[in-house]
Amino acid sequence: MQQPKTKIDALSDRNTDLQEIIRDGRAYVDKTDIMYQIVKRHKTCFLRRPRRFGKSLLVSSLESYFEGRRDLFEGLAISRLEKDWTSYPVLHLDLSISKYKAEDDLPKIINMILAEWEGRYGSISSEETFGARFSGIIKRVCQKEGRPVVLLIDEYDAPLSNNVENSDLLEKNRIILGELYSAIKASDRSLKFTFPTGVTMFGKLSLFSDLNSTTDLSMV
Repeated sequence: MQQPKTKIDALSDRNTDLQEIIRDGRAYVDKTDIMYQIVKRHKTCFLRRPRRFGKSLLVSSLESYFEGRRDLFEGLAISRLEKDWTSYPVLHLDLSISKYKAEDDLPKIINMILAEWEGRYGSISSEETFGARFSGIIKRVCQKEGRPVVLLIDEYDAPLSNNVENSDLLEKNRIILGELYSAIKASDRSLKFTFPTGVTMFGKLSLFSDLNSTTDLSMV
């Protein structure tokens, strides 16, 4: 017999994927009314919280929402608020998957992620830099799917915050990330919603200096 869904969330390593939580009948705090307000009022948001504070679960919930997975939100507040449940293409860039202690860790991971998306949506030989490749991917996804793209970035600053005591590697990673994130402004017309999370104050690292209309939810 399927266990009934409850709505209390213990922040643990297992509670980072909404689909798994619902499937396993585990607990989930219903804050989807707040999530609904965020996505309806803003196009670009940022959330800064320490690790283990549920950022990845929020990203997972946003991903499922924008994919139109109404079944996962049955009985939650957003199921009563949302009427359309339109499905949008989602690009989820998760940078929490490495400690980034070697100089080639970040380039390898970014290339791996971009190559996977290019395998799905195609590539152009003239797109040589990370920023150009990322921008090209976003535009092609939008064209192929016929709807603007949702961009979710989990731990956008992990390659930096993990190297605060290694100034040389930190600066090299900052340059690489700046190149990658430059694609966001260039792709604005192809984006529906952009949501980076991290542990570092937004804008402090000058990685998103062009995104002036970003709403910082960290102190809300």
